[in-house]
Amino acid sequence: MKFGPLRTQDAEGALLAHTIRLDGGALKKGHCLQAEDIRRLEAARVEEVVAARLDPDDCHEDRAAERLACAADGGGMTCAPAFTGRVNLHAASDGLLIVDAGAVNAVNRIDPAITLATLPAFARVTAGRMVATAKIIPLAVSEAPMARAEDTVRGSVRVAPFRARPVGLVATTLPHLKTKTLDKTRRITEARLAVSGSTMTGETRVAHTVEDVAGAIRAQVNAGAEMVLVFGASAIVDPMDVIPEGIRAAGGEVDHFGMPVDPGNLLLIGHVGSIPVIGAPGCARSPKENGFDWVLDRYMADCPVTADDIMEMGVGGLLMEIGSRPQPREVPLQGASRPRVAGVLLAAGQARRAGGINKLLAEIGDEPIVRIAARQALESTLSSVTVVTGHMSAQIEAALDGLPVTFVHNPDFAEGMAGSLRAGITALPADADAALILLADMPEVTADSLDRLIAAYSPQAGISVVAASAAGARGNPVLWDKIHFEALARLEGDTGARHLIDEHQEELKLVDIGPGARLDLDTPEALAAAGALPPTPPPDRD
Repeated sequence: MKFGPLRTQDAEGALLAHTIRLDGGALKKGHCLQAEDIRRLEAARVEEVVAARLDPDDCHEDRAAERLACAADGGGMTCAPAFTGRVNLHAASDGLLIVDAGAVNAVNRIDPAITLATLPAFARVTAGRMVATAKIIPLAVSEAPMARAEDTVRGSVRVAPFRARPVGLVATTLPHLKTKTLDKTRRITEARLAVSGSTMTGETRVAHTVEDVAGAIRAQVNAGAEMVLVFGASAIVDPMDVIPEGIRAAGGEVDHFGMPVDPGNLLLIGHVGSIPVIGAPGCARSPKENGFDWVLDRYMADCPVTADDIMEMGVGGLLMEIGSRPQPREVPLQGASRPRVAGVLLAAGQARRAGGINKLLAEIGDEPIVRIAARQALESTLSSVTVVTGHMSAQIEAALDGLPVTFVHNPDFAEGMAGSLRAGITALPADADAALILLADMPEVTADSLDRLIAAYSPQAGISVVAASAAGARGNPVLWDKIHFEALARLEGDTGARHLIDEHQEELKLVDIGPGARLDLDTPEALAAAGALPPTPPPDRD
């Protein structure tokens, strides 16, 4: 390839190195100059251009990127059209990204002109997410390194799709372990399994003894479970402890105990026949990411999990402060449909500061506040509205009678907002591309405001979080792309998702919708200022 300045009159057939803006439309970088282009440039008195002429053995950047991407594609992905020497690869289904790191590193050493970048190996991905990008740096690359690159990278990147399966849960009990903790563990485990479409076939709670554990594991296997998860009332601290001995007593084997991932150190893997058995570490009772997730994901994608695999997880295995991975920037796929944004209306709180009433049932203009919020959501372009109930759920549902909303109950409503977020995200329609999280005590957030937030959402431009604001101050509602659903479903406590927004400032767009973004009705004074009256008591029944 010959690269450099050319007289405009001699540049026909050359590739432009830089975009040139002219009246009537720009000539873009990489454009092959034609006779008409030369006339336009000369008319604009452009006497010289920087351009490239390809040699016979050169491969154009777009064609080279296509070849590199196709060679790297090991399955489970789709390739976007080439543009400016780049081809993006997208996951064809939910699954796990499998990368041959050695091959990717090797191809990137062949020639600086040839590059391939991927998400981290074993990253959990959703259908449509960009997982890799093949990029040719200059306008063309020679055939010899291009052919070598194809051979080197062949089949090195793939998405292993999750396979839904029935999973059995065994939980042991001791006097100190509360039933509430066991119930919560089951719900969190069900949410984890839902990521792969798997379902829990049943839960067996038994005493923390070898015999009872063995019997429960055998019962789950006999009932058709294709995987068994065991949560011990006491942590596994030795390969001869109750849980591993229970696996052996059930006729199985223990394959490995311990892992260099924190949290997650006390994880155990084994099997009974062909059925994998995982002894869960205590941290798996929490929705926060831990080593248990890494192992579970591999099993769900039908990827082998060996002792060596686990012991190689140490690099990157310090998860105490980990945040969700950001959305990669990409161009929109041709023919992509409009994203489906689902609404989640949080209406589960106890309103402890509202002066002894449920503020959501207080009325403005003879209409309950929660109904005002739900009606505005339904009048927007949201694809659906899911209402999360908790405190006084029957009364909240009655206040919304006749509205086409879906209800989901949060049994952990007393623990704070995180439980409601988990419940709402888990209940979203499978085709939701994003979720708009709405607070039910914000009656001044209108349908028009919601539509403005939805319009600002643009994952193709790297905007995966959109928050309402007023005079520059961030407020509510907040829209989240589906890549954040996992993190939202693992929140705990009453802090909501504020820290997640802070972790994704580069992907955040604020939309000023006026004072309504900051107005919530937490106190009697705020309710009175908004003209809210106490709930209308139900009619007497004779």
